[in-house]
Amino acid sequence: MSGGEPGGHEPRAVQRALALLEAVATLGSGASARDIAALTRVPPATAYRLLNILVADGYLVRVEDLSGFALGLRTRELAGATPAPEPAVDPAPVLEKLRGQLRHGIYLASYSGGRVRLVDRDPDHELSGESTWTTHLHASAIGKLLLVQRPDLITPGPLRQITTRTKTEPAEIAAELRQVRDIDAACEIDESRIGRTALAVPVRSPDGQLTGALTAIGRTGRLRESDVDVWDLLRSYAALLTGPPPTVRSAHCARRSPQPG
Repeated sequence: MSGGEPGGHEPRAVQRALALLEAVATLGSGASARDIAALTRVPPATAYRLLNILVADGYLVRVEDLSGFALGLRTRELAGATPAPEPAVDPAPVLEKLRGQLRHGIYLASYSGGRVRLVDRDPDHELSGESTWTTHLHASAIGKLLLVQRPDLITPGPLRQITTRTKTEPAEIAAELRQVRDIDAACEIDESRIGRTALAVPVRSPDGQLTGALTAIGRTGRLRESDVDVWDLLRSYAALLTGPPPTVRSAHCARRSPQPG
């Protein structure tokens, strides 16, 4: 890399730079320096310095409002050098058809190695705070689906309260995850961002293994957790992606008690 000596031991600096690139790919466009440093466990000062070098060399770019980072052209060129394996089902036509039936944003996420990655973003609905959505699993609908299968991913110690509606108490989270397991669906209301609601259903492999989530995102009040039609559409299109999910008891999320604003 150009941009000057990264400082200290070069092999370790290279390892850290690669870890930062991987973190941006995992967190998604707009990942903040703080979240990148936390995910990679690189000291913040070192992370900031390496991120700036990666930007200067074109491996990363800053998002328009300068609040975070995204993969740059040189990284995308490297990723394209070896073709990725073809998925069992091409999600593009399935998602396009679903988007034509709903006015809300539709996103497809995948789970790999205990991490969440958005693999298809709705081009007509911008998702603000994407890195928060994929990093703080307890505050997002797609994260809750994964936590049911991987409770070990709940970080020890106090959980971050993203908004005044974010659940952080262990007993409250445990109760919600039991509900998510029972209904095989998850939702969030103002938990990762005030004014945003998300409904998520699992995407499974033909043998029933959880591989990702199909999610509808909209403004709180416009997208409702009680909307059976939205739940039914999400479930039917999730089945088209990788095979039918197991039978569920209900299509509704748990009701939430009012919380002080």
